[in-house]
Parts: sequence; structure tokens; C-alpha cells
Amino acid sequence: MSLMGSTNMSYLNPKTVILIGIPGLEHVQFWIGFPFFSVCLVALLGNVILIIIIATEHSLHQPMYIFLAVLAATDLGLCAAIAPKMLAIFWFGSHSMAFEACLTQLFFIHALQGMESGILLAMAFDRYIAICDPLRHASIFTPLFLVQIVLMVAFRTTVLVGILPILLKRLHIFQSVVIAHAYCEHMAVVKLAVEDVHINKSYGLFVAFAILGFDLIFVFISYILIFRAVSHLPQKEARFKAFNTCSSHIVIFLEFYILAFFSFFSHRFGHVSPYTHIFLSTIYLLVPPALNPIVYGVKTTEIRRRVSQICIMEHDSWW
Repeated sequence: MSLMGSTNMSYLNPKTVILIGIPGLEHVQFWIGFPFFSVCLVALLGNVILIIIIATEHSLHQPMYIFLAVLAATDLGLCAAIAPKMLAIFWFGSHSMAFEACLTQLFFIHALQGMESGILLAMAFDRYIAICDPLRHASIFTPLFLVQIVLMVAFRTTVLVGILPILLKRLHIFQSVVIAHAYCEHMAVVKLAVEDVHINKSYGLFVAFAILGFDLIFVFISYILIFRAVSHLPQKEARFKAFNTCSSHIVIFLEFYILAFFSFFSHRFGHVSPYTHIFLSTIYLLVPPALNPIVYGVKTTEIRRRVSQICIMEHDSWW
């Protein structure tokens, strides 16, 4: 019998849920698991190498790269929260999951998304000060201020996202325990409930706009001010150099927010097919962690040089 089979039963305080993976693509999920595993492997290796290089290369002990190391650690956490269960579904048919574990996964996925968004905002603020007020950059971005920013971002996401599973716990009757997804996502769980879920939906929207919406607005404002300052630089070479320092962050910013808002709005207001939405929302969570170290590795001379040294050392050790 299909996991999506209809039923008139209702479930009181379910102990387990069933994750079906990507609805409509169950027959090819085994093969879909391989590219997803490859993406996770690239994300794992890339972000670990990035963290090691930033920690050991003193020239990279600057605010931009410290934020990048935090972003890499967040990406590792995101992959760890999603990949093991998703691949277990695809390869071993391990569809069941404890309801409490589902809520825990839900919390970590959304909290780490919020953390990533906050760090992108911090990176945009760093670039704004570095370009628009360079003489004050060192005095503003002190080690203490960097720690305060990271703790503030973590506190904001933990508090706001932490209420999501608490609100879900107040729901007791569900029309189904089958989640048409490859991981536990807030709206996917909310849609299973029989009871009134207006509070859950409204608070979910509030969290999305309080984190992603707020960050997006201020990142956008930062770059408007940056581009205005860069356009007034007298020399073409100076304008190119200033813009080049921001290009990596712009690429990461665009990939994160475009995919994030597509996933968010298609889930609530869109009419895309379920497998398209879930396939793309999974890509949204796993592809940026794999691309981020590549983008910064290509654009940053110090990171490229250290990666080359590591590769040469590895090559020499084989001979």
C-alpha cells in the first residue's frame, strides 16, 4: 500500500510520523540519493577545510572571514540535521521517525536557516563599514563586538524558532501522520493537524518575516549604500577593487534568499507540484552549504593558496 494512501482515521498525540521523501518520485529516490549525497560530501569537506584554513591563517583573522567561519559551521549543522535521515529514507526505506525527533529536526533546520540569514546580514554590515567608513572599521568590529553579533543572531533565532515546536506540541489530533516531505518542516507538520492552526500559520509567517524579511531589507539597504559609495570613487580600478571585495557575498546572498523565498511562498501560496516544491526546497537547504566554500575559495587569494598547499602536501605524501 502506498504511504500516501488516504484514510479517514485521526491520530491522537501520535508517537511517530512517516516521512515519504519526495512524493511522486518514490520509484527513483534511491538514485536521487546519490547526487544529494555528493552535494553533502562537497559541503562537508568544503566547510571543514574552510574552517581549518580560517583558523590557521592569521591573515584571515578579519571580521569578514570570522563571519564566514561561523557561516561554514552553520552549514555543517544544516547538512547534519537533514542529510542522515533523508538518505536513510532514499536508500534504506527508513520512513518512520519519532514525533519528538521530528520536532527537534524541525527546530534545528529552521534555527540554522535563521542563523545563516543573520550572519549574511552581519557580513553585509561589515562590507558596508569597510567600504563606506574604512577608517572606523577596526574600531567598530572589535573581537568583543564580533562575539556579541554572533550571540545576538543565535539568541534571536533560538527564541523565535524555539516557539514553533512549542506551538506544535499544543496540537493533539492529526488527520494523518504521513508527511509528504524528505525532512520535518514546519508547514508540512502543521498541515497534518485537524485542530485550529491559525496561530501556528500566523506565527510561522511572523518568524519568516522577522528573520528572513528583516535581514533581506537591511542587506538590500547596505548594498544600495555600498554601490552608491563605490560609484563615487574617482578611479575605475578603485571601483573594481571595492566591488570585487563584495562579489562573493553578493553571490551567496542571492543564492540563499532567492531559493529561500521561492520555497517559502510556494509552500503557502503557490500551485507547484509537490515533488517540484520538495525537490527544490531540499536543494535550497543543501546546495548553498556546498557552494559557499567554493565561491569564497575561488574569490579569496589566501584561501586558494592554502588549499593549493594542502593539495600539494597530500600529493607529495602519496609519493
